[in-house]
Amino acid sequence: MTAADLIIHARWIIPVEGTGTLNNHAIVVRDGLIADILPSDQVEGRWQAAKVLHLGQHALTPGFVNAHTHSAMNLFRGLADDLPLMTWLEQHIWPAEGKWISDEFVHDGSRFACAEMIRSGTTCFADMYFFPEAIARAAKEAGLRAVLFSPLLDFPTPMAQGPDDYLRLALAAHDNWRHEPLIQIGFGPHAPYTVSDAPLQKLLTYAEELDLPIMMHIHETAGEIMMATADGGARPLDRLHGLGLLGPRLLAVHMTQLTDDEISLLAQTGTSVVHCPESNLKLASGFCPVEKLRNAGVNVALGTDGAASNNDLDMQGEMKTAALLAKAVAQDAAALPAAAALEMATLAGARALGIDSQTGSLVIGKQADIIAFDLGAVETQPLYDPVAQIVYSASRAQISHTFVAGRALMENRVLTTLNEARVLRDARAWGDRIRGESA
Repeated sequence: MTAADLIIHARWIIPVEGTGTLNNHAIVVRDGLIADILPSDQVEGRWQAAKVLHLGQHALTPGFVNAHTHSAMNLFRGLADDLPLMTWLEQHIWPAEGKWISDEFVHDGSRFACAEMIRSGTTCFADMYFFPEAIARAAKEAGLRAVLFSPLLDFPTPMAQGPDDYLRLALAAHDNWRHEPLIQIGFGPHAPYTVSDAPLQKLLTYAEELDLPIMMHIHETAGEIMMATADGGARPLDRLHGLGLLGPRLLAVHMTQLTDDEISLLAQTGTSVVHCPESNLKLASGFCPVEKLRNAGVNVALGTDGAASNNDLDMQGEMKTAALLAKAVAQDAAALPAAAALEMATLAGARALGIDSQTGSLVIGKQADIIAFDLGAVETQPLYDPVAQIVYSASRAQISHTFVAGRALMENRVLTTLNEARVLRDARAWGDRIRGESA
């Protein structure tokens, strides 16, 4: 027999990539990787492990890849609800960030978010926020995989004084974390209306030299388009294309305002789109044409956005919303079927981040980033199709186990890497401080 670290037997395994749903199979984990996937009745005599889990009514899927969030904004959850984007941003969020953002705030808020993400089945998240090294420390403590997009803006914030300062800090963060296996640093220019051409050109040069991804909020609202095209200006996507930013390294977030020609351009350049349906709905930003993008061959990933505009980091809920909204927007009940929605929440996110060779599907040789759904509950019975049940009927509360590189971050709903009581205490303390200053 061959030694392994972990064997997980489950009623269903949903690889997402390759074969369809597997019944009564097991995943074998060794050195953080998926070493084998085989029928449960064939494990004995071939593999032995110090730890063996028998999850009789569970489905194993790849961990969710939250392809866009602002994790530290968990501490602003519920601060300014029921407002349009620019009012929310300019009159509430930016002033709050100016007052409260610091390395300590971002670390504590990100650690708080990591606890929520682990409990929601996220194993990898793409973050775009200030003080990325504070986020990196929180992600490392939690054991999560993370791609962190260091911000770039034309104006000063508590993090930096201007474009050159932002770029200097981004390059330093990349250098400091380049040997950490679960952490990657990229570039996060905020939006076309907050970053001018020269810094974008400089950023692109660095990104190409270091082979780093870029994330940007683009075509988020109709107002953004109107502002850009006033007095004969170019649409933001055209401007970015002219600067050379469109391509496989770019993750274009939101994209609710797209023409058919722009959809073709995204497909031709290999640019990925990150869809954030619940945030877009809450802020009334518009509707991303997901089915049109998918039919054109564009890779569409899924993100929650930050909890200040969502108001959670629940990828299972986001996946259901995405599937339902896509049908309504396309006026086609067959649009974005359950299996495609699950792929959007897993493998498509990994593909957008350039890490699909490592994670995003349950394939031999990939990292053992795995979550387990208990489908034996009242809410998911009777069961005809486990994929459909996960997308349309299950909740994040039915995720019992979360593994990253074979390491258990949650077992039977209990966090193993983070102290939940401490995380809650710190979050409540920040809430008291912010509430007290706002009173």
